[in-house]
Amino acid sequence: MSNLIIKETKTEDLINILKLWNDGDTMKYVGFPNGLGITLENLEKWLKNININEKRKHYSIYENSIGYCGETYYEIDNEHDLATLDIKLLKKARGKGIASKALSNTISTVFDNNLASRAYVDPNPLNKDAFKLYEKLGFYKKQRPKHLEPYETYLEINKNTFKKR
Repeated sequence: MSNLIIKETKTEDLINILKLWNDGDTMKYVGFPNGLGITLENLEKWLKNININEKRKHYSIYENSIGYCGETYYEIDNEHDLATLDIKLLKKARGKGIASKALSNTISTVFDNNLASRAYVDPNPLNKDAFKLYEKLGFYKKQRPKHLEPYETYLEINKNTFKKR
């Protein structure tokens, strides 16, 4: 994957986001096995509230030979010095190292800009591929902080651990 492009999501990316979010295979581990059923109009409204400052960024991922691959995202919780992270890829982009590079880029953005000193993911317990990715990147299991909504999983990485990799 020599030509990976990770760019802040803009209006021209929405048709791809629409396909991603309405794809049941992509969305099954976040509880939507038939996709979200979202419309382009809904996405246009969503985009107006995303990427308005450094506290929350959504990125679209492209690769020259594949085209649109998926998304990655972060949101900063200043009160708890913590970034929420997410990544989703279409099936055609999985198993090619794209997720690792794209999520590493997002983590670097958070840590290099001192937006938070810790970041977390909370993958579906059945998503074994996600766990492999997060382990590879240096995430470790930790008790879920009480300020977050209850959920089965919580994996964290801190700035020092990530920078040592």
